[in-house]
Amino acid sequence: MINVKGVHFPKSAILHAVFFYLRYAVSYHDLAEMLAELGVTVDHATLNRWVIKFTPQIAARARKRRAATS
Repeated sequence: MINVKGVHFPKSAILHAVFFYLRYAVSYHDLAEMLAELGVTVDHATLNRWVIKFTPQIAARARKRRAATS
C-alpha cells in the first residue's frame, strides 16, 4: 500500500501525476498544466516532491508483483 498520509491531495491525483512523469517525457511545468485541466491546481515544485517521495514506494510495490524468471 502506498502511504500518502499527511498529503493534502487525493491519492489518485498524486499517483496519476507520478505515473505520467515517470512514463512519459513530461516536464513538471507541463504536468502541472495537464493537472490544471483536470481541475487539480498544483505547483511544479510539489510535483517534484511527490516524484521524489513516492517513486521508491511505487518501485518496491512493482518489484513485489514482478513474476519470477528462470
